[in-house]
Amino acid sequence: DLVMEVMAQNFLPQCSVVTWSSKSANNNRLVPNRPNILLSGARKPRLVIRNGNSDGYVVGENEDLGIIARRGDSKSKVLIPGLPGESNGEAAAQISRSRCEWKPKLTVHYEKSGSGNLEAPAVLFLPGFGVGSFHYEKQLTDLGRDYRVWAIDFVGQGLSLPTEDPTTISQETGALKTNEPFWGFGDAAEPWADQLVYSLDLWKDQVQYIVEEVIGEPVYIAGNSLGGYVALYFAATHPHLVKGVTLLNATPFWGFFPNPVRSPRLARLFPWSGTFPLPARVKKLTELVWQKISDPESIAEILKQVYKDHSTNVDKVFSRIVEITQHPAAAASFASIMFAPGGQLTFSEALSRCKKNNVQICLMYGREDPWVGPIWGKKIKREMPNAPYYEISPAGHCPHDEVPEVVNYLMRGWIKHLESGGFEALPLLDDGEDDWEQSSIAREIEFPREGWKKAVKLWLYGSKYSFWRGVGDAFRASFVRAFRGKSA
Repeated sequence: DLVMEVMAQNFLPQCSVVTWSSKSANNNRLVPNRPNILLSGARKPRLVIRNGNSDGYVVGENEDLGIIARRGDSKSKVLIPGLPGESNGEAAAQISRSRCEWKPKLTVHYEKSGSGNLEAPAVLFLPGFGVGSFHYEKQLTDLGRDYRVWAIDFVGQGLSLPTEDPTTISQETGALKTNEPFWGFGDAAEPWADQLVYSLDLWKDQVQYIVEEVIGEPVYIAGNSLGGYVALYFAATHPHLVKGVTLLNATPFWGFFPNPVRSPRLARLFPWSGTFPLPARVKKLTELVWQKISDPESIAEILKQVYKDHSTNVDKVFSRIVEITQHPAAAASFASIMFAPGGQLTFSEALSRCKKNNVQICLMYGREDPWVGPIWGKKIKREMPNAPYYEISPAGHCPHDEVPEVVNYLMRGWIKHLESGGFEALPLLDDGEDDWEQSSIAREIEFPREGWKKAVKLWLYGSKYSFWRGVGDAFRASFVRAFRGKSA
């Protein structure tokens, strides 16, 4: 992330790809090497992609899938369902909102849907910086029809901000501080806030509490941006509590200052590390920066940056972010986050641990993300070549909110793939083709939205897809966008 981000298997919808070919008699690639895809499991000699039971289809051109995979393109359209709502007559899952006290004075807000799906897998979503569980409303209302779904607000953000000032003001200075608009700038920390700092390690521990005490079983965990880092970090340290990780434009870096456990001597060189109260010099800087970034015009501009499709309705997200910035604890919490030390594990180290522990990872990235571009997803793909990597265009930093229909479709297929032990094919992957490993599969995804048809491009990159080829693709795409901008 950069400085502020705006921030039961029978229920699955079907997507079948049927390709007719006059070369089928000579096709020797009917059965892929399943371990090279993701998981070991049964092999199925067929030429059909199938994820679910009804509601979508694709009829391909008269062309061999091997040719499609080699060239990385296709004229086939994958039709997927839209979000549930009045337009299609489908009832959305109901969202319930709850709070629980994790530590004294630290209350966690979380949202849940699909409570009646008792035998279905549990799915947990982690938000990016500056937003909260509300950013996953389209996952809660849709995926909650099939699974038990949770989304949380990290402590120090969203509706998990403290309900009391973490600092006290002495009688001497109190007389001089009338109408103090911010919490956290007092003279001393309250006992419950002693050594409190909103950091990666704190959020990782928070997720552990939610999984163990609230959900009560291992989960499929997904995170966007900062939430992606925390999801990976949690999976690296608690692999027994994670069934799979989905990274949605995950930020690969967080925390500018040394971790006191990892580098104790270096950490001592920094006089302040995000604890309360904030020093006077930091208070002045925080007030100046906060005045700028909490301005509604600035928030609107940030949303414009991170959403590629400006027709996406972000009014609700905008209003919720503005509401959060008006909380008296928001400014000091922001400063604590910005000055917090990095985690005890870097993103790369967390990834290595997940690889060592065979944690299953799926990558879903918006191609036009201006902050955490797909180049970072491709770097993860290089480290874990068997992890499925999907790239969506047009989509920006928050694909789960900008193209939720596609992300939800991929999440369903990914979960069903794992729940079946690898027997069910990954979304877009035909069981009768293995040449996709050398390159990529591309499809046009079409879905209904508010009475209109919408389409995006979706790529699935193979396990042998070259990292440097990805770098070249990203460079060419950036060049084309810049050239088009100048032409306009």
